[in-house]
Amino acid sequence: MMAFQWPWLGLILPLPFLLRWLLPAKPQTQQAALIVPFLDDLPANGPATFSTQQRWPLRMAAFAWVFLVIACTRPQWLGEPLELAVNGRDLMLAVDVSGSMEEKDFVINDKRYDRLTATKYVVSDFVKRRVGDRIGLILFGTQAYLHVPLTFDRKTVETLLNEAFIGITEDEPQTSIGDAIGLAVKRLQDEKNDSRVLILLTDGANTAGELSPLKAAEIAAEYHLKIYTIGIGADEILVRSLFGTRRVNPSADLDEKTLQAIADTTGGRYFRARNTEELEQIYQILDQLEPVEKDKQFFRPRSELYVWPLSVSMALAALLAVSRLRWG
Repeated sequence: MMAFQWPWLGLILPLPFLLRWLLPAKPQTQQAALIVPFLDDLPANGPATFSTQQRWPLRMAAFAWVFLVIACTRPQWLGEPLELAVNGRDLMLAVDVSGSMEEKDFVINDKRYDRLTATKYVVSDFVKRRVGDRIGLILFGTQAYLHVPLTFDRKTVETLLNEAFIGITEDEPQTSIGDAIGLAVKRLQDEKNDSRVLILLTDGANTAGELSPLKAAEIAAEYHLKIYTIGIGADEILVRSLFGTRRVNPSADLDEKTLQAIADTTGGRYFRARNTEELEQIYQILDQLEPVEKDKQFFRPRSELYVWPLSVSMALAALLAVSRLRWG
């Protein structure tokens, strides 16, 4: 789109004609203080007849003036608006991929799914909503490792989350909650962003790793890393066998006390998700507790175009000057 930075300068376009009309005719012997080469070619009073030799310098001078005025208005070409990345939070997601996440106690659209699939279903939508945040992903089983470094590319985070699977850590089915927190601290401690958040989701207790969860939480608090913990898993399910149907607690190993202590130590909050609906509500609450930046910022690239009319004006003025010197 074409735009003019100083369009009001277009008002000077009739200036030569106004000067010719307002100023008295120059006496033959008088020396003018301001010399406009083509003013003498303009009619002083009313229409006049120009010879062919007089007409083309006048037209050339008029065009030179028009292009000069256009250049003064500073024409620009504005490109399409580009959305700028908004400086939000550094948000790290830590997801349990230990063997216990295979438990199929979550329902999505009337079908029963395992806990990891339900987590992907809910967290993917959460990631889509986090416009402006840098998001990273840690997966942990017996070991914890960084699956996605902090990035503004939410699509990549979503894709790699959905590619995660139980056993991806290629180790024994244990859970290293403390190491996952320690890894998050290590990745976030040097970041300049003051708003750093870890959302840790697990269905069990710390059974592996070198760092205890509570010690890791103390270290996280020292680096101002807020941790939200989510305990996932149903309270009971019905199991049918040859001896009838019985109720069992598939979340007996969930260490809620430790998860609560981690959240309290770091200024976060502990949540309990027993089904898909509760898990969705938790992430909606997290949206409220850690709101995304609402104000988007845009940038329109500008290309300066004044050089083109200015070049034409200078070229016409040069031709006019040469013609004056050569033919008088």
